[in-house]
Amino acid sequence: MIWAAPVLGAVLLASGLAIAYVIGASAVVAFFGAGQERYLAILPQQIFSKIDVFALMAMPLFILAGEIMNRGGVTRVLIRLAMALVGRLPGGLGHVNVMTSVFFAGISGSAVADSAAVSNTLVPAMREQGYTLTYAGAITAASSIIGPIVPPSIVMIFYGALMNTSVTALFIAGIVPGLLLALALMLANGYFAWRDDHPRAAKGELPPFLPTLLRALPALCIPGIILGGIVFGLMTPTEAAAVAVVAAAFAGMAYERMTLMALFEALKRTAMLSGSIFMLIAAVSALGYLGALERLPEAIADMVTGAGLGPVEYMLLLNVIFLLAGMVLDTPVALALLVPLLAPVALEQGADPVHLGIVLCFNLTLGLLTPPLGGCLIIVSTVTGINYWRLARAVLPFLVVEIAVLGVLIWVPEVTLWLPRVLGFIGG
Repeated sequence: MIWAAPVLGAVLLASGLAIAYVIGASAVVAFFGAGQERYLAILPQQIFSKIDVFALMAMPLFILAGEIMNRGGVTRVLIRLAMALVGRLPGGLGHVNVMTSVFFAGISGSAVADSAAVSNTLVPAMREQGYTLTYAGAITAASSIIGPIVPPSIVMIFYGALMNTSVTALFIAGIVPGLLLALALMLANGYFAWRDDHPRAAKGELPPFLPTLLRALPALCIPGIILGGIVFGLMTPTEAAAVAVVAAAFAGMAYERMTLMALFEALKRTAMLSGSIFMLIAAVSALGYLGALERLPEAIADMVTGAGLGPVEYMLLLNVIFLLAGMVLDTPVALALLVPLLAPVALEQGADPVHLGIVLCFNLTLGLLTPPLGGCLIIVSTVTGINYWRLARAVLPFLVVEIAVLGVLIWVPEVTLWLPRVLGFIGG
């Protein structure tokens, strides 16, 4: 009767029901199918134990900070600063696109928010400068996934809560991979600028550097507060998130774009996003509890041992599975479903939990650029009017570059672990 659970899940999913309800209903049916229905009585306790995690308190606060900044006029200020820094290089607006995503990543931690904000402002500017619309949309979508890698990162908070891993160590570990990804995208943009003769910004079109920098200081203070407070041990990630909300509100007022209505909309959007994520955690925790009762992680470990897979082979297999899952599942769903089942085997084989977290989070964000789901592709396509499949083809070269960066992170763990080790957040 266990087959009834996936069948019910497929039917409910096809009906358009929210994914949290689909997973929750399927989990209850799976308990009966596995003959474990007697444990349903203590399922609420298991669900609340998964939600009652201190690290998860940071998530709605970082979402709120990002929402306030989105509505506070920050995007245009950061774009002007990026223009002043790299606008004169060949393919200047492409570099500006990537640099803006780096700045924005230190504020919102969300790829979808990044792609929506930059699509509204920078893609039309690139079109006016002579870039094709598909190229402008492709580099916008590709660079937006820097958001979940550079701290603060909602995805890393989620992983840290699932695997009981230090969110602080994950944040610090994400800095170098995020900057490496930005560098790789800028090199790719430089190649396309040389090949296709992309324009560079004329001197008169660039904003003056010093006034632009001074104007951007309120926005730049926010990632400085977050990272500085965490790195120097002054604040936990949750406390840093709370301070970031206050700083974001002051920054929005400094740019004279933050109104009471905008603040209300930010709070409403935060409540909706946070509620949906917590509902998803509750639903997935039911499946995780059943998996623990059925000893599924141990069964997977036995299968891996029986197949003769060593740490390297299993890590490669794990990443292939996550790449495929990212194509059809939202990032939080894939994390919640797969990490508790598959990650413990890698840890038993000697993988570092922080390195594994960065690799898996990076891996799943690539799913935002891959059909048939491709969340960032959908956002950019909707905002700019580019055909979805044309955009998917245009983003493919950048996706290859990002998979190459993922390969570097897998094969050279020190790229991820060096900074948190130097700062003392993980052992030697």
